[in-house]
Amino acid sequence: MKHISSPHNAIIRYAEQLQRKSKIRKKEGLFIIEGKREILLAIDGGFVLDQVLVCGAILYNNLDFTEQQVRQDLQLPQQTEIISVSVEVYEKLAYRTGTEGCIAIAKSKPAQLSNLPATDCPLYLVAESPEKPGNVGALLRTADAAGVDGVILVNPTCDLYNPNVIRSSVGCVFTVAIAIATVEECLEFFKKEQIHMYAATLQDSERYDLVDFTGPTAIAVGTEATGLTQPLRDAAMAKIIIPMHGSIDSMNVSASAAILLYEAKRQRGFI
Repeated sequence: MKHISSPHNAIIRYAEQLQRKSKIRKKEGLFIIEGKREILLAIDGGFVLDQVLVCGAILYNNLDFTEQQVRQDLQLPQQTEIISVSVEVYEKLAYRTGTEGCIAIAKSKPAQLSNLPATDCPLYLVAESPEKPGNVGALLRTADAAGVDGVILVNPTCDLYNPNVIRSSVGCVFTVAIAIATVEECLEFFKKEQIHMYAATLQDSERYDLVDFTGPTAIAVGTEATGLTQPLRDAAMAKIIIPMHGSIDSMNVSASAAILLYEAKRQRGFI
């Protein structure tokens, strides 16, 4: 098993670039996963790991560990290279604390509409132009909890494999089927698949709990600042609203999505 003790090693410098720069991640088709739970979820989600960097002093509280031990603990296939790194190297790479001493370099997966799972009566979450990685991660966490069939990110302005997305999603970026599309691609997909889209918006809307979500459904949410754009509003089967009883007229996008998705699941008899 190779050991790296210098933070200036070429592999470490390359991993740093993947950690920090979206442009490099997209060009290379690779990204960084931090933490044992996230690595296990990625493997279970069908992601391929090229390399795993392990700091034995952190992961095992012991420098005396074997490659086979790591492979078994992290459920790594034989083709994944395992590299031992020093505490100094690990701390240079680690994006957050408390991630158990293991970091993986993984291959990204295609995020196309055609890759969404085919079901007889799908339930999709559509998020238009999400800007903040934390919001994207929270939406994916909500989608995983609600058991949706897929999440469609329409014109996102942040990278799906941004470390903050992975962290805030607590690994749900690996557990949920995700597609990235333009508005036009999204609407064409819904037309082809005969999916009814419902737009969460303030204007000309009816209460969300009075709408029938039992058929093939997509629930669309926009940014907290500007909401959904007009093309998505115009294409909606209906515009829906969550009644607000306080002083403000909106709530966090992930909280809104959770309410709407769980109502759809309730109507379908899953709650």
